[in-house]
This record gives sequence, structure tokens and C-alpha cells, in this order.
Amino acid sequence: MLYGERVRLRQIEREDIPTFVRWFNDPEVRQFLLMYEPMSRAKEERWFAAQLERRDEFLYAIEARADGSWVHIGNLGLHRVDWKNRTAVFGIVLGEKAYWGQGYGSEAAHVLLRFAFQELNLHRVELEVFAFNARAIRCYEKAGFRHEGTRRQAFFRDGRYHDVHVMSILREEFLAAERGSGRR
Repeated sequence: MLYGERVRLRQIEREDIPTFVRWFNDPEVRQFLLMYEPMSRAKEERWFAAQLERRDEFLYAIEARADGSWVHIGNLGLHRVDWKNRTAVFGIVLGEKAYWGQGYGSEAAHVLLRFAFQELNLHRVELEVFAFNARAIRCYEKAGFRHEGTRRQAFFRDGRYHDVHVMSILREEFLAAERGSGRR
């Protein structure tokens, strides 16, 4: 497991699938994700089985401490890891809405970035975020991601096109911020 102050990251398990299906069938959660259709358990089980074979994915459940026990509040991962260029794509979802806006996403992102840069020796982690997702943009900026550009009107949702921002963080930026904050 990977630990932060208020969160821990653990491998996702087959037993998590019903939770994923519940989250991804909530339109309020799904509006911030690429997926646009409701999720079936069978489809999610096929996805999970395929992930077990991949060498370019690191997927984790985010758990937060609540009343002395750990609660599964979301997932995050490093996707499409390119070992030659030492890059990956970051993704996160907080499916438990009661935990939105409390800094859990930023902390989980920081924990995963520490793993990416200090254990996997990645050089760059990037992401794409919908321009209308202000909460996620704040989370990513807090974790150290910088805005690189905008893919104009690249995403269609709710009858209209939306911009997609590209953000990234480099290893040296993350490590400098770690040294500056006294974290390790």
C-alpha cells in the first residue's frame, strides 16, 4: 500500500466492482469522466480482467480514514506508462460524493506522484481535464500539475462542445516542491 496522511492507496480488487458500477451509474459522477453511458457489472468485470494482464497500468483504490476505519472513496491510476520515454497519463475519480471538495483527491494525487517519480522513475505525468471541471483543475494545480494547452471544443457532452485542458508535471518540479514543503 501507499500511504498519505489521510489516505492510503491499495490495489483494486474484484470485490470493488459493485462499488465501481454504483459510481459510474451516477450521472453526477460520470459527468466528469470520458464515459458517457451507464456501466453494467458484466462490462466492468471484463474491464477488470483485462487490467490484470496489462504492464502499462497502475490502478489503485483510494481509501480515506473515517471513524477509525478505511472507506473506499475513489480510484486513481497511471495509465499508458511509456517505459522508454518515462511518461504516464494520470486519472482519478472520487466516486463517494461526500468526500468531494475536502482535499482527498489532491492528497491521493500527491501520494501517487511520489510513487511515479521516486519508485517508477518516471520523468513526466500528464492528464486531460474538461474545462468545466473547476474542482478537478484546482486539485491538479494543488498537486503541482501545470497547464500546457487547450484542445478547443474537443469533448461533446450535454448537447455542446467543451474545451479540454492538457496539464503535466515533471519529475524535477515534483521533487523541488517536495523539498520545499519538507515532505518526504
